[in-house]
Amino acid sequence: MSDNWIFAAELADLPEDDVIGIAINGRDIALYRTDEGVFASDNQCSHGNARLSDGFLEDGEIECPLHQGRFCIKTGKAMCSPLTEGVAIYPVQIDGEQVYLRFA
Repeated sequence: MSDNWIFAAELADLPEDDVIGIAINGRDIALYRTDEGVFASDNQCSHGNARLSDGFLEDGEIECPLHQGRFCIKTGKAMCSPLTEGVAIYPVQIDGEQVYLRFA
């Protein structure tokens, strides 16, 4: 794979309709797998010290386990209070059974 895509995980390692945390290139990343595909974001809540991969994934939103604020996993947008800032998202590409991410 070229164009700065970095191997992140095997597709089989991503539970369906759930989220996992991975460390890649010195970053803490949340990987989400839904019926709509695989998505990736920073794993740190923008409101405080909580890992999103410890949160609850439902209807395309991840709920912070500490604050109960929710982020859209497709856009990173903060969906409700107490959140005021979104989280960074990253492009995902699936090649066979392998998941790749690209960082800007």
